[in-house]
Amino acid sequence: MIEPHAPAPPGTTPPWAGPARLPVRPGTGRFLVLTCVFVCASCGLVYELQLVAFATYLIGDSVTQASVVLSVMVFAMGIGSLAAKRLRWRAAAAFGAVEAALALVGGCSAMALYAVFAWTGDWGGLWASGPRCLLVAFSLAIGLLIGAEVPLLMELIQRIRRQDAGGAVADLFAADYVGALVGGLAFPFLLLPLLGQLTGALLTGTVNLIAGGALVLGLFGRDLTRRARWFLLLTNVAVFAVLATAAVLVDAFERAARHAVYGQDVRVALQSDVQEIVLTGGTDGRPLDLFLDGRLRVSGRDEYRYHEALVHPAMNGPHTRVLILGGGDGLAAREVLRYEGVHRVDIVEIDEEVVRLARRDPALARLNGHVYGDPRVHVRTADAFHWLRGAPPATYDVVIADLPDPGITASTKLYSQEFYGLARQTLADGGRLAVHAGPVASRPRVFWTVDTTMRAAGLRTAPYRVGGRDSGFAAGPDRSAGASRAPHDWGFVLAAPGERPALRLDPAGPWPRTMTQATLAADARAAARGRVEGLPASTLVHPRY
Repeated sequence: MIEPHAPAPPGTTPPWAGPARLPVRPGTGRFLVLTCVFVCASCGLVYELQLVAFATYLIGDSVTQASVVLSVMVFAMGIGSLAAKRLRWRAAAAFGAVEAALALVGGCSAMALYAVFAWTGDWGGLWASGPRCLLVAFSLAIGLLIGAEVPLLMELIQRIRRQDAGGAVADLFAADYVGALVGGLAFPFLLLPLLGQLTGALLTGTVNLIAGGALVLGLFGRDLTRRARWFLLLTNVAVFAVLATAAVLVDAFERAARHAVYGQDVRVALQSDVQEIVLTGGTDGRPLDLFLDGRLRVSGRDEYRYHEALVHPAMNGPHTRVLILGGGDGLAAREVLRYEGVHRVDIVEIDEEVVRLARRDPALARLNGHVYGDPRVHVRTADAFHWLRGAPPATYDVVIADLPDPGITASTKLYSQEFYGLARQTLADGGRLAVHAGPVASRPRVFWTVDTTMRAAGLRTAPYRVGGRDSGFAAGPDRSAGASRAPHDWGFVLAAPGERPALRLDPAGPWPRTMTQATLAADARAAARGRVEGLPASTLVHPRY
């Protein structure tokens, strides 16, 4: 065991803080240290962002996940900085060990989190659940190691050439902050789209390992004992072997984990610029399921119940021009096109890959009735909120919002008062707006907040619900993959400016397979019995979901 050196007398330089024996000139040595600071800062921010992104994809509620991950990491960085003070007497060896540990923990964090998610089931429940505890543990460990870097690097740069503390801090943090900028931009624009979460994290760990190892063994190697050099060399080789092996096996691991999450019927799995898209089943008599970011958006067992309930009440009235917000799978458009008199259907879908699959995947195209081959259907790839800001006013007889659940943070703006105000402007005289508002029984406050928000935007509403286990309801949109149970119902709101819309089916139109006028009235009464009063409207600056 190596004991620390005794404290130096006041006013003298401790023996372990003397000038470093460098193989290069001091100016070159300082440049190499600052370059290492730049690289390590980039890697550190990538670790933070990939934890936030992974938690958001698998858990949802990006605001909560980002707050938890970042606050835990910043707290841990402070603790790590304090702990590193005791390691300054062996700053080079300690920095090498910290970088090897950070490369291993940060590089493997994405695979570990995905493995726990895949093989333990849903992430729902309390923060005490295993996967969420693991997320916090990784945030804590990575934060501790990142926090330990700065004091050690400060000691190393001062050992090259002594300068005033203010100047050294300025140099160090300048390189650190510029590196953080590069890492922050590289993650969403380079690593994530080109390599994905798993490979991107492994590559980041490898770069981190090489930078730290090269600096310590190459620049400060003469200050290390023979035992410390061999220890760091073998540690770096072992960590590199782990990361390289994981990189070789990452595709097989991802396939196995995907099968654990979605079952053995995975036919299509791709990462678009917007989300992860997975199609299962759809062949040999197996029902087709469409998952977006791990959430079930379409279940071939009962999707017709959802889409009929969303579309048919809104079609009772003029329906020459119809706007569908979301609905890139084409299933809402299928129900719209069953009505005579429909001249044009505009679909605004943010993810062109969903539309491509709805056109070309045989099972999904068969399920949607090949609607994209109908000349009346026109697709625009855009964010629904931003598209509505430039939409022509008083154009559509029917607007259908077939959007992700309001409980998902990325969808919050699509259930805001501002959004409904924009949708209201696109409605022609006598027009109707139909919205999927989430389950009524399990999330009544969310459902009735949607209703309140629509009324705050100047719409009159008619809420209703459909489903229930006794109705043969199997699974609904936005149910997490692997979740143990489905919601008991779907909740909808039909709205119109001016008079309250009549919640009726078009007597001259095609009748739904599972809905009648009597059942629709009963569904409206069932929803009304659970009304929650006094809820505030949700806005962009004050979201309520």
